[in-house]
Amino acid sequence: MYILGINAYHGDSSACLLKDGNIVCAIEEERIRRVKHWAGFPSESIKFCLMDQRITINDVDYITISRNSKANLLKKISYLFTTSLKLSVMFDRFKNLRKVNSVKQELANLFSLNINDIKAKVYNIEHHRSHIASAFFASSFSKSAILSVDGFGDFTSTMTAIGNNNKFKIINQVNYPHSLGLFYTTLTQFLGFLNYGDEYKVMGLAPYGEPKYLDQMEKIVNITNNGLFRLNKNYFKHFNDGVAMEWNNGIPSIEKLYTKYWINLFGFPRGKQEKINQKHKDLAASAQKLTENVIFHLLNQLYIQTGCESICITGGVAQNSVANGKILQNTKFKKIYVPSAGHDAGTSIGSALYLYNQILNQKRITEIKSSYFGSCFSNKDIIKVIQKNNIEYNEYKDDELFDIVTNKIIEGGVVGWFQGRAEFGPRALGHRSILVDPRRKDAKQILNKKIKKRESFRPFAPSILEDYVDEYFEQSDQVYFMEKVFKIQKNKQLKIPAVTHIDGTGRLQTVSDDTCPKFYKLISIFNKKTGVPLLLNTSFNENEPIVNTPNEALDCFLRTNMDMLVMENIIIQR
Repeated sequence: MYILGINAYHGDSSACLLKDGNIVCAIEEERIRRVKHWAGFPSESIKFCLMDQRITINDVDYITISRNSKANLLKKISYLFTTSLKLSVMFDRFKNLRKVNSVKQELANLFSLNINDIKAKVYNIEHHRSHIASAFFASSFSKSAILSVDGFGDFTSTMTAIGNNNKFKIINQVNYPHSLGLFYTTLTQFLGFLNYGDEYKVMGLAPYGEPKYLDQMEKIVNITNNGLFRLNKNYFKHFNDGVAMEWNNGIPSIEKLYTKYWINLFGFPRGKQEKINQKHKDLAASAQKLTENVIFHLLNQLYIQTGCESICITGGVAQNSVANGKILQNTKFKKIYVPSAGHDAGTSIGSALYLYNQILNQKRITEIKSSYFGSCFSNKDIIKVIQKNNIEYNEYKDDELFDIVTNKIIEGGVVGWFQGRAEFGPRALGHRSILVDPRRKDAKQILNKKIKKRESFRPFAPSILEDYVDEYFEQSDQVYFMEKVFKIQKNKQLKIPAVTHIDGTGRLQTVSDDTCPKFYKLISIFNKKTGVPLLLNTSFNENEPIVNTPNEALDCFLRTNMDMLVMENIIIQR
Protein backbone atom coordinates (compact mmCIF):
# COMPACT_ATOMS: atom_id res chain seq x y z
CA MET A 1 0.00 0.00 0.00
CA TYR A 2 1.40 3.38 -1.05
CA ILE A 3 0.27 6.64 0.56
CA LEU A 4 1.47 9.93 -0.92
CA GLY A 5 1.40 12.68 1.71
CA ILE A 6 1.81 16.34 0.79
CA ASN A 7 1.99 19.75 2.41
CA ALA A 8 0.85 22.24 -0.22
CA TYR A 9 -0.11 25.91 -0.62
CA HIS A 10 1.66 26.71 2.64
CA GLY A 11 5.22 27.48 3.69
CA ASP A 12 7.70 24.58 3.67
CA SER A 13 5.90 22.57 0.99
CA SER A 14 6.89 18.91 0.98
CA ALA A 15 5.96 15.38 -0.03
CA CYS A 16 6.49 11.93 1.42
CA LEU A 17 5.71 8.36 0.45
CA LEU A 18 4.61 5.64 2.84
CA LYS A 19 4.87 1.99 1.85
CA ASP A 20 2.83 -0.27 4.14
CA GLY A 21 3.05 2.40 6.82
CA ASN A 22 6.81 2.95 6.65
CA ILE A 23 8.35 6.17 5.36
CA VAL A 24 10.40 5.25 2.30
CA CYS A 25 11.17 8.78 1.14
CA ALA A 26 10.41 12.39 2.03
CA ILE A 27 11.73 15.72 0.82
CA GLU A 28 11.03 19.43 1.11
CA GLU A 29 10.36 21.36 -2.07
CA GLU A 30 12.95 23.97 -1.10
CA ARG A 31 15.76 21.42 -1.46
CA ILE A 32 14.96 20.93 -5.14
CA ARG A 33 13.86 24.43 -6.15
CA ARG A 34 16.63 26.09 -4.07
CA VAL A 35 14.24 28.63 -2.52
CA LYS A 36 14.05 28.66 1.28
CA HIS A 37 10.66 27.69 2.76
CA TRP A 38 9.22 27.34 -0.75
CA ALA A 39 5.42 27.66 -0.72
CA GLY A 40 3.03 26.26 -3.29
CA PHE A 41 2.32 22.84 -4.76
CA PRO A 42 5.27 20.44 -4.16
CA SER A 43 5.41 19.11 -7.70
CA GLU A 44 9.15 18.40 -7.70
CA SER A 45 8.98 16.64 -4.34
CA ILE A 46 6.15 14.43 -5.57
CA LYS A 47 8.09 13.52 -8.71
CA PHE A 48 11.16 12.73 -6.61
CA CYS A 49 9.23 10.41 -4.28
CA LEU A 50 7.66 8.46 -7.14
CA MET A 51 10.95 8.26 -9.04
CA ASP A 52 12.80 7.16 -5.92
CA GLN A 53 10.48 4.18 -5.52
CA ARG A 54 10.26 3.57 -9.27
CA ILE A 55 6.48 3.85 -9.33
CA THR A 56 3.96 6.11 -11.04
CA ILE A 57 1.06 8.11 -9.66
CA ASN A 58 -1.21 5.24 -10.71
CA ASP A 59 0.57 2.95 -8.23
CA VAL A 60 -0.44 5.21 -5.33
CA ASP A 61 -3.43 3.95 -3.32
CA TYR A 62 -4.16 7.06 -1.27
CA ILE A 63 -3.21 10.74 -1.31
CA THR A 64 -3.31 12.98 1.75
CA ILE A 65 -2.93 16.74 2.07
CA SER A 66 -2.44 18.40 5.45
CA ARG A 67 -5.18 20.97 4.95
CA ASN A 68 -8.94 20.71 5.35
CA SER A 69 -10.96 23.70 4.18
CA LYS A 70 -14.03 22.42 6.08
CA ALA A 71 -12.25 22.44 9.46
CA ASN A 72 -13.58 25.13 11.85
CA LEU A 73 -15.81 26.43 9.06
CA LEU A 74 -18.34 28.16 11.34
CA LYS A 75 -15.55 29.89 13.24
CA LYS A 76 -14.06 31.09 9.96
CA ILE A 77 -17.41 32.52 8.83
CA SER A 78 -17.96 34.21 12.20
CA TYR A 79 -14.51 35.76 12.01
CA LEU A 80 -15.23 37.18 8.55
CA PHE A 81 -18.38 38.92 9.81
CA THR A 82 -16.77 40.38 12.94
CA THR A 83 -13.62 41.87 11.39
CA SER A 84 -12.78 44.40 8.73
CA LEU A 85 -10.70 42.15 6.50
CA LYS A 86 -9.33 43.71 3.35
CA LEU A 87 -10.94 42.39 0.19
CA SER A 88 -7.50 41.38 -1.07
CA VAL A 89 -6.92 39.23 2.03
CA MET A 90 -10.35 37.60 1.72
CA PHE A 91 -9.80 36.89 -1.96
CA ASP A 92 -6.39 35.39 -1.22
CA ARG A 93 -7.89 33.08 1.43
CA PHE A 94 -10.65 31.81 -0.83
CA LYS A 95 -8.20 31.30 -3.67
CA ASN A 96 -5.93 29.29 -1.36
CA LEU A 97 -8.81 27.14 -0.11
CA ARG A 98 -9.92 26.43 -3.67
CA LYS A 99 -6.44 25.15 -4.47
CA VAL A 100 -6.45 22.91 -1.38
CA ASN A 101 -9.53 21.18 -2.78
CA SER A 102 -8.05 20.66 -6.24
CA VAL A 103 -5.20 18.23 -5.52
CA LYS A 104 -6.30 15.65 -8.09
CA GLN A 105 -6.46 18.27 -10.81
CA GLU A 106 -2.98 19.52 -9.89
CA LEU A 107 -1.62 15.98 -10.10
CA ALA A 108 -3.39 15.39 -13.40
CA ASN A 109 -1.79 18.54 -14.80
CA LEU A 110 1.60 17.54 -13.40
CA PHE A 111 1.60 14.12 -15.08
CA SER A 112 -0.35 15.13 -18.23
CA LEU A 113 -3.31 12.93 -17.31
CA ASN A 114 -7.05 13.25 -17.24
CA ILE A 115 -8.30 13.78 -13.69
CA ASN A 116 -10.30 10.53 -13.95
CA ASP A 117 -7.07 8.63 -14.64
CA ILE A 118 -5.93 9.19 -11.05
CA LYS A 119 -7.58 6.43 -9.05
CA ALA A 120 -6.14 7.19 -5.61
CA LYS A 121 -8.61 8.60 -3.10
CA VAL A 122 -7.68 12.01 -1.68
CA TYR A 123 -8.04 12.73 2.04
CA ASN A 124 -7.91 16.27 3.43
CA ILE A 125 -6.46 16.01 6.94
CA GLU A 126 -6.76 19.02 9.23
CA HIS A 127 -3.47 20.87 9.77
CA HIS A 128 -2.93 20.29 13.49
CA ARG A 129 -4.16 16.71 13.35
CA SER A 130 -1.42 16.20 10.78
CA HIS A 131 1.12 17.78 13.13
CA ILE A 132 -0.05 15.58 16.00
CA ALA A 133 0.11 12.42 13.89
CA SER A 134 3.65 13.30 12.74
CA ALA A 135 4.79 13.19 16.36
CA PHE A 136 2.70 10.58 18.18
CA PHE A 137 2.59 7.90 15.48
CA ALA A 138 6.35 8.34 14.94
CA SER A 139 7.16 7.96 18.64
CA SER A 140 7.76 4.83 20.70
CA PHE A 141 4.97 5.73 23.14
CA SER A 142 1.89 3.51 23.21
CA LYS A 143 0.18 6.21 25.27
CA SER A 144 1.12 9.87 25.37
CA ALA A 145 -0.06 13.42 25.81
CA ILE A 146 0.46 15.51 22.66
CA LEU A 147 0.87 19.25 22.12
CA SER A 148 0.89 21.00 18.74
CA VAL A 149 1.68 24.74 18.67
CA ASP A 150 2.42 26.96 15.67
CA GLY A 151 1.35 30.16 13.93
CA PHE A 152 -1.90 28.78 12.59
CA GLY A 153 -3.34 26.29 10.14
CA ASP A 154 -6.98 25.58 9.31
CA PHE A 155 -7.92 28.36 11.78
CA THR A 156 -6.25 26.69 14.77
CA SER A 157 -2.95 27.66 16.42
CA THR A 158 -2.73 25.17 19.29
CA MET A 159 -4.15 21.70 19.83
CA THR A 160 -3.80 19.23 22.68
CA ALA A 161 -4.58 15.53 22.52
CA ILE A 162 -4.06 12.15 24.13
CA GLY A 163 -2.77 9.26 22.05
CA ASN A 164 -3.42 5.60 22.72
CA ASN A 165 -1.96 2.91 20.43
CA ASN A 166 -3.06 3.76 16.87
CA LYS A 167 -5.57 6.51 17.74
CA PHE A 168 -5.56 9.91 19.37
CA LYS A 169 -8.34 12.07 20.78
CA ILE A 170 -8.42 15.87 20.74
CA ILE A 171 -8.70 17.47 24.19
CA ASN A 172 -8.60 21.20 23.55
CA GLN A 173 -7.56 23.85 21.06
CA VAL A 174 -6.81 27.54 20.67
CA ASN A 175 -8.25 29.10 17.55
CA TYR A 176 -6.95 31.88 15.33
CA PRO A 177 -6.41 34.82 15.81
CA HIS A 178 -4.95 33.84 19.21
CA SER A 179 -1.55 32.32 18.50
CA LEU A 180 1.70 31.85 20.40
CA GLY A 181 3.51 31.36 17.11
CA LEU A 182 2.24 34.68 15.75
CA PHE A 183 3.31 36.42 18.97
CA TYR A 184 6.86 35.14 18.42
CA THR A 185 6.73 36.09 14.73
CA THR A 186 5.56 39.60 15.64
CA LEU A 187 8.47 40.07 18.04
CA THR A 188 10.81 38.66 15.38
CA GLN A 189 9.60 41.30 12.92
CA PHE A 190 9.84 44.02 15.59
CA LEU A 191 13.52 43.11 16.06
CA GLY A 192 14.18 43.63 12.34
CA PHE A 193 14.26 39.98 11.21
CA LEU A 194 11.73 40.19 8.41
CA ASN A 195 12.19 37.00 6.40
CA TYR A 196 9.78 34.11 6.72
CA GLY A 197 11.19 31.63 9.25
CA ASP A 198 13.55 34.05 11.03
CA GLU A 199 12.22 33.17 14.50
CA TYR A 200 15.25 30.98 15.22
CA LYS A 201 17.41 34.11 15.16
CA VAL A 202 15.51 35.51 18.14
CA MET A 203 16.04 32.24 20.00
CA GLY A 204 19.79 32.49 19.32
CA LEU A 205 19.90 36.15 20.37
CA ALA A 206 17.94 35.68 23.62
CA PRO A 207 20.82 34.35 25.80
CA TYR A 208 22.69 37.63 25.28
CA GLY A 209 19.93 39.50 27.11
CA GLU A 210 17.87 39.47 30.28
CA PRO A 211 14.05 39.14 30.39
CA LYS A 212 13.62 42.74 31.55
CA TYR A 213 10.43 43.21 29.53
CA LEU A 214 8.64 40.08 30.73
CA ASP A 215 6.03 42.02 32.72
CA GLN A 216 5.17 44.14 29.69
CA MET A 217 4.94 41.09 27.44
CA GLU A 218 2.55 39.43 29.87
CA LYS A 219 0.14 42.23 28.92
CA ILE A 220 0.35 40.96 25.34
CA VAL A 221 -0.04 37.21 25.99
CA ASN A 222 -2.42 36.29 28.80
CA ILE A 223 -2.31 32.86 30.42
CA THR A 224 -5.85 31.64 31.18
CA ASN A 225 -7.22 29.52 34.02
CA ASN A 226 -8.30 26.73 31.66
CA GLY A 227 -4.69 25.93 30.82
CA LEU A 228 -4.63 27.87 27.55
CA PHE A 229 -3.82 31.48 26.56
CA ARG A 230 -5.14 34.52 24.74
CA LEU A 231 -3.54 37.43 22.92
CA ASN A 232 -4.33 41.08 23.65
CA LYS A 233 -5.84 42.08 20.31
CA ASN A 234 -4.68 45.71 20.59
CA TYR A 235 -1.11 44.64 19.82
CA PHE A 236 -1.75 42.67 16.62
CA LYS A 237 -2.95 43.81 13.20
CA HIS A 238 -4.30 40.41 12.25
CA PHE A 239 -7.23 40.59 14.70
CA ASN A 240 -8.93 43.16 12.49
CA ASP A 241 -7.07 43.09 9.19
CA GLY A 242 -6.15 39.42 8.87
CA VAL A 243 -2.68 38.24 7.90
CA ALA A 244 -1.59 39.21 4.41
CA MET A 245 0.57 36.31 3.24
CA GLU A 246 2.19 35.16 0.04
CA TRP A 247 1.99 31.39 -0.55
CA ASN A 248 2.15 31.20 -4.34
CA ASN A 249 5.00 29.17 -5.80
CA GLY A 250 7.97 30.89 -4.25
CA ILE A 251 9.28 32.57 -1.12
CA PRO A 252 6.53 32.82 1.50
CA SER A 253 6.06 36.10 3.30
CA ILE A 254 3.92 37.59 6.06
CA GLU A 255 3.26 41.30 6.39
CA LYS A 256 4.17 43.13 9.59
CA LEU A 257 1.86 42.15 12.42
CA TYR A 258 2.60 44.65 15.20
CA THR A 259 0.46 47.75 15.87
CA LYS A 260 1.30 51.14 17.38
CA TYR A 261 0.76 49.63 20.83
CA TRP A 262 4.03 47.68 20.47
CA ILE A 263 5.78 50.97 19.70
CA ASN A 264 4.08 52.68 22.66
CA LEU A 265 5.26 49.86 24.94
CA PHE A 266 8.76 49.15 23.60
CA GLY A 267 9.76 52.11 21.41
CA PHE A 268 10.52 52.01 17.70
CA PRO A 269 11.23 48.70 15.95
CA ARG A 270 14.79 47.89 14.91
CA GLY A 271 15.65 48.73 11.32
CA LYS A 272 16.90 45.83 9.23
CA GLN A 273 20.40 47.34 8.95
CA GLU A 274 20.43 48.84 12.45
CA LYS A 275 23.06 47.46 14.82
CA ILE A 276 21.67 45.13 17.48
CA ASN A 277 21.87 46.73 20.93
CA GLN A 278 21.28 45.51 24.48
CA LYS A 279 17.62 46.48 24.41
CA HIS A 280 17.06 44.24 21.39
CA LYS A 281 18.78 41.39 23.22
CA ASP A 282 16.61 41.95 26.29
CA LEU A 283 13.45 41.97 24.17
CA ALA A 284 14.51 38.65 22.63
CA ALA A 285 15.20 37.19 26.09
CA SER A 286 11.82 38.39 27.34
CA ALA A 287 9.93 36.88 24.39
CA GLN A 288 11.78 33.58 24.78
CA LYS A 289 11.02 33.49 28.52
CA LEU A 290 7.34 34.24 27.97
CA THR A 291 7.10 31.59 25.25
CA GLU A 292 8.64 29.01 27.56
CA ASN A 293 6.24 29.98 30.37
CA VAL A 294 3.23 29.56 28.09
CA ILE A 295 4.48 26.18 26.83
CA PHE A 296 5.01 24.93 30.40
CA HIS A 297 1.55 26.24 31.33
CA LEU A 298 -0.03 24.31 28.44
CA LEU A 299 1.91 21.17 29.34
CA ASN A 300 1.18 21.27 33.07
CA GLN A 301 -2.55 21.45 32.33
CA LEU A 302 -2.19 18.67 29.77
CA TYR A 303 -0.46 16.48 32.36
CA ILE A 304 -3.38 17.02 34.76
CA GLN A 305 -5.85 16.14 32.00
CA THR A 306 -4.07 12.99 30.79
CA GLY A 307 -1.91 11.66 33.61
CA CYS A 308 0.57 10.51 30.96
CA GLU A 309 4.29 10.42 31.68
CA SER A 310 5.18 10.82 28.01
CA ILE A 311 4.72 13.93 25.87
CA CYS A 312 4.99 14.52 22.12
CA ILE A 313 5.64 18.10 20.99
CA THR A 314 5.09 19.31 17.43
CA GLY A 315 4.21 22.35 15.33
CA GLY A 316 6.41 25.28 14.36
CA VAL A 317 6.87 26.35 17.99
CA ALA A 318 8.30 22.86 18.64
CA GLN A 319 11.33 24.04 16.65
CA ASN A 320 12.14 26.11 19.74
CA SER A 321 14.86 23.75 20.91
CA VAL A 322 15.69 25.92 23.94
CA ALA A 323 12.18 25.45 25.33
CA ASN A 324 12.17 21.74 24.42
CA GLY A 325 15.33 21.18 26.45
CA LYS A 326 13.67 22.57 29.59
CA ILE A 327 10.38 20.65 29.43
CA LEU A 328 11.32 17.66 31.58
CA GLN A 329 12.74 20.00 34.23
CA ASN A 330 9.67 22.25 34.34
CA THR A 331 6.80 19.77 34.03
CA LYS A 332 5.93 16.35 35.45
CA PHE A 333 6.49 14.59 32.15
CA LYS A 334 9.26 11.97 32.20
CA LYS A 335 9.78 11.31 28.46
CA ILE A 336 9.56 13.50 25.37
CA TYR A 337 9.52 12.97 21.61
CA VAL A 338 9.91 15.73 19.01
CA PRO A 339 9.91 14.74 15.31
CA SER A 340 12.68 15.78 12.92
CA ALA A 341 10.26 18.06 11.08
CA GLY A 342 7.98 19.59 13.69
CA HIS A 343 7.41 22.51 11.33
CA ASP A 344 4.91 22.50 8.48
CA ALA A 345 7.01 20.33 6.16
CA GLY A 346 6.41 17.47 8.59
CA THR A 347 2.66 17.58 8.04
CA SER A 348 3.10 15.69 4.77
CA ILE A 349 4.29 12.74 6.86
CA GLY A 350 1.70 13.47 9.54
CA SER A 351 -1.26 13.47 7.16
CA ALA A 352 -0.12 10.14 5.70
CA LEU A 353 0.37 8.57 9.14
CA TYR A 354 -3.02 9.92 10.23
CA LEU A 355 -4.69 8.12 7.35
CA TYR A 356 -2.74 4.91 7.92
CA ASN A 357 -3.41 4.70 11.66
CA GLN A 358 -6.42 6.82 12.60
CA ILE A 359 -8.59 6.15 9.53
CA LEU A 360 -7.39 2.84 8.06
CA ASN A 361 -6.82 1.40 11.55
CA GLN A 362 -3.43 -0.11 10.72
CA LYS A 363 -0.80 -1.05 13.30
CA ARG A 364 1.77 1.51 14.42
CA ILE A 365 5.20 1.57 12.82
CA THR A 366 8.35 1.43 14.94
CA GLU A 367 9.76 4.65 16.38
CA ILE A 368 11.29 6.99 13.81
CA LYS A 369 14.83 7.74 15.01
CA SER A 370 16.21 8.75 11.62
CA SER A 371 15.44 11.62 9.27
CA TYR A 372 17.40 10.28 6.28
CA PHE A 373 14.62 10.03 3.69
CA GLY A 374 15.88 12.34 0.93
CA SER A 375 18.13 12.19 -2.11
CA CYS A 376 21.06 9.78 -2.38
CA PHE A 377 23.98 9.47 -4.82
CA SER A 378 26.58 6.79 -5.54
CA ASN A 379 30.33 7.27 -5.92
CA LYS A 380 29.81 6.79 -9.66
CA ASP A 381 27.24 9.62 -9.77
CA ILE A 382 29.59 11.90 -7.85
CA ILE A 383 32.63 11.15 -10.01
CA LYS A 384 30.65 12.07 -13.15
CA VAL A 385 29.89 15.49 -11.68
CA ILE A 386 33.49 16.09 -10.63
CA GLN A 387 34.94 15.01 -13.98
CA LYS A 388 32.51 17.25 -15.81
CA ASN A 389 33.98 20.17 -13.85
CA ASN A 390 37.60 19.05 -14.50
CA ILE A 391 38.48 18.92 -10.81
CA GLU A 392 41.08 16.64 -9.23
CA TYR A 393 39.80 14.09 -6.72
CA ASN A 394 40.75 10.89 -4.91
CA GLU A 395 38.64 7.91 -3.94
CA TYR A 396 39.32 6.05 -0.69
CA LYS A 397 38.06 3.08 1.27
CA ASP A 398 36.21 3.92 4.49
CA ASP A 399 39.04 3.45 7.01
CA GLU A 400 41.49 5.55 5.03
CA LEU A 401 38.82 8.17 4.40
CA PHE A 402 38.06 8.54 8.12
CA ASP A 403 41.76 8.92 8.90
CA ILE A 404 42.31 11.63 6.27
CA VAL A 405 39.17 13.58 7.17
CA THR A 406 39.75 13.56 10.94
CA ASN A 407 43.35 14.68 10.41
CA LYS A 408 42.13 17.60 8.30
CA ILE A 409 39.62 18.60 11.00
CA ILE A 410 42.30 18.37 13.72
CA GLU A 411 44.60 20.55 11.59
CA GLY A 412 41.91 23.23 11.67
CA GLY A 413 40.25 22.49 8.35
CA VAL A 414 36.62 23.15 7.47
CA VAL A 415 35.12 20.03 5.86
CA GLY A 416 32.00 19.67 3.73
CA TRP A 417 30.50 16.24 4.49
CA PHE A 418 28.00 14.79 1.96
CA GLN A 419 26.84 11.22 2.69
CA GLY A 420 23.86 8.93 2.12
CA ARG A 421 20.27 10.08 2.04
CA ALA A 422 19.61 13.74 2.75
CA GLU A 423 17.88 14.69 5.98
CA PHE A 424 14.17 15.55 6.09
CA GLY A 425 13.70 18.61 8.26
CA PRO A 426 15.58 21.84 8.97
CA ARG A 427 18.68 20.31 10.60
CA ALA A 428 21.82 18.86 9.06
CA LEU A 429 22.41 15.61 10.95
CA GLY A 430 25.63 14.24 9.53
CA HIS A 431 24.58 13.62 5.93
CA ARG A 432 24.66 17.19 4.55
CA SER A 433 26.94 18.87 7.07
CA ILE A 434 29.93 21.16 7.47
CA LEU A 435 32.27 19.85 10.16
CA VAL A 436 34.84 21.63 12.33
CA ASP A 437 36.93 20.83 15.42
CA PRO A 438 34.81 21.92 18.45
CA ARG A 439 37.97 22.72 20.46
CA ARG A 440 38.81 25.72 18.27
CA LYS A 441 38.11 29.05 19.95
CA ASP A 442 38.10 30.79 16.57
CA ALA A 443 35.79 28.29 14.83
CA LYS A 444 32.73 30.56 14.93
CA GLN A 445 34.64 33.47 13.43
CA ILE A 446 36.20 31.26 10.75
CA LEU A 447 32.87 29.72 9.76
CA ASN A 448 31.06 33.05 9.65
CA LYS A 449 33.87 34.61 7.61
CA LYS A 450 34.71 31.68 5.32
CA ILE A 451 31.37 30.01 4.77
CA LYS A 452 28.14 31.02 6.45
CA LYS A 453 28.30 34.83 6.37
CA ARG A 454 25.62 35.01 9.04
CA GLU A 455 24.93 36.87 12.30
CA SER A 456 27.72 36.44 14.86
CA PHE A 457 25.32 35.77 17.76
CA ARG A 458 24.00 32.52 16.31
CA PRO A 459 25.43 29.35 17.89
CA PHE A 460 26.89 26.24 16.27
CA ALA A 461 25.78 22.77 17.28
CA PRO A 462 27.60 19.70 18.65
CA SER A 463 27.03 16.19 17.28
CA ILE A 464 28.06 13.80 20.04
CA LEU A 465 28.39 10.02 20.33
CA GLU A 466 25.33 8.84 22.27
CA ASP A 467 27.36 7.11 25.01
CA TYR A 468 29.04 10.36 26.08
CA VAL A 469 26.03 12.65 26.54
CA ASP A 470 25.98 12.59 30.36
CA GLU A 471 29.74 13.24 30.42
CA TYR A 472 29.36 16.51 28.50
CA PHE A 473 25.80 17.67 29.27
CA GLU A 474 23.83 18.23 32.47
CA GLN A 475 20.91 16.23 31.07
CA SER A 476 21.18 12.76 29.60
CA ASP A 477 18.67 11.97 26.87
CA GLN A 478 18.51 10.83 23.27
CA VAL A 479 18.33 13.85 20.97
CA TYR A 480 18.02 12.39 17.49
CA PHE A 481 17.26 15.56 15.55
CA MET A 482 18.98 18.51 17.31
CA GLU A 483 15.56 19.27 18.77
CA LYS A 484 16.74 20.15 22.29
CA VAL A 485 19.25 22.51 23.89
CA PHE A 486 20.99 21.30 27.07
CA LYS A 487 23.42 22.90 29.48
CA ILE A 488 27.00 21.80 28.86
CA GLN A 489 28.89 20.61 31.93
CA LYS A 490 30.90 23.52 33.33
CA ASN A 491 34.13 21.53 33.31
CA LYS A 492 33.67 20.83 29.57
CA GLN A 493 32.69 24.28 28.29
CA LEU A 494 36.26 25.52 27.86
CA LYS A 495 37.20 22.24 26.20
CA ILE A 496 34.62 22.70 23.42
CA PRO A 497 34.24 26.49 23.03
CA ALA A 498 33.15 26.33 19.39
CA VAL A 499 29.83 24.66 20.32
CA THR A 500 29.27 26.36 23.69
CA HIS A 501 26.79 29.23 23.41
CA ILE A 502 27.07 32.40 25.48
CA ASP A 503 24.87 30.86 28.21
CA GLY A 504 26.83 27.61 28.39
CA THR A 505 24.38 25.57 26.32
CA GLY A 506 24.51 23.48 23.16
CA ARG A 507 21.85 22.26 20.73
CA LEU A 508 23.04 18.70 20.48
CA GLN A 509 22.52 15.72 18.21
CA THR A 510 23.14 12.31 19.73
CA VAL A 511 24.75 10.08 17.10
CA SER A 512 24.23 6.31 17.15
CA ASP A 513 25.82 3.54 15.12
CA ASP A 514 22.48 2.06 14.06
CA THR A 515 20.98 5.25 12.56
CA CYS A 516 24.08 7.05 11.23
CA PRO A 517 26.98 4.55 11.03
CA LYS A 518 29.38 6.54 8.85
CA PHE A 519 29.06 9.74 10.87
CA TYR A 520 29.32 7.69 14.08
CA LYS A 521 32.55 6.11 12.84
CA LEU A 522 34.02 9.48 11.86
CA ILE A 523 33.34 10.98 15.30
CA SER A 524 34.67 7.81 16.95
CA ILE A 525 37.99 8.14 15.08
CA PHE A 526 38.13 11.83 16.01
CA ASN A 527 37.52 10.84 19.64
CA LYS A 528 40.35 8.29 19.56
CA LYS A 529 42.75 10.93 18.28
CA THR A 530 41.65 13.84 20.49
CA GLY A 531 39.71 12.48 23.46
CA VAL A 532 36.69 14.56 22.39
CA PRO A 533 33.62 12.51 21.31
CA LEU A 534 31.89 15.23 19.29
CA LEU A 535 32.21 17.51 16.28
CA LEU A 536 30.88 20.94 15.43
CA ASN A 537 28.14 20.28 12.89
CA THR A 538 26.45 23.00 10.88
CA SER A 539 24.29 22.78 7.79
CA PHE A 540 25.99 22.43 4.39
CA ASN A 541 24.84 25.68 2.78
CA GLU A 542 25.59 29.35 2.36
CA ASN A 543 22.45 31.48 2.71
CA GLU A 544 20.44 28.92 0.72
CA PRO A 545 18.61 25.66 1.39
CA ILE A 546 20.86 22.80 2.51
CA VAL A 547 22.66 21.26 -0.47
CA ASN A 548 20.76 18.39 -2.04
CA THR A 549 22.95 17.14 -4.91
CA PRO A 550 26.68 16.68 -5.66
CA ASN A 551 26.49 19.65 -8.05
CA GLU A 552 25.19 21.90 -5.29
CA ALA A 553 27.76 20.60 -2.79
CA LEU A 554 30.58 21.20 -5.25
CA ASP A 555 29.30 24.68 -6.10
CA CYS A 556 29.09 25.63 -2.41
CA PHE A 557 32.61 24.27 -1.83
CA LEU A 558 34.06 26.23 -4.76
CA ARG A 559 32.48 29.58 -3.91
CA THR A 560 33.39 29.44 -0.21
CA ASN A 561 36.64 28.80 1.62
CA MET A 562 36.07 25.24 2.75
CA ASP A 563 39.29 23.25 2.92
CA MET A 564 37.95 19.82 1.99
CA LEU A 565 34.87 18.33 0.34
CA VAL A 566 33.95 14.72 1.09
CA MET A 567 31.16 13.15 -0.98
CA GLU A 568 30.65 9.48 -0.14
CA ASN A 569 34.17 8.04 -0.62
CA ILE A 570 35.44 10.89 -2.80
CA ILE A 571 37.69 13.64 -1.43
CA ILE A 572 38.47 16.99 -3.04
CA GLN A 573 41.05 19.25 -1.40
CA ARG A 574 42.20 22.76 -2.13
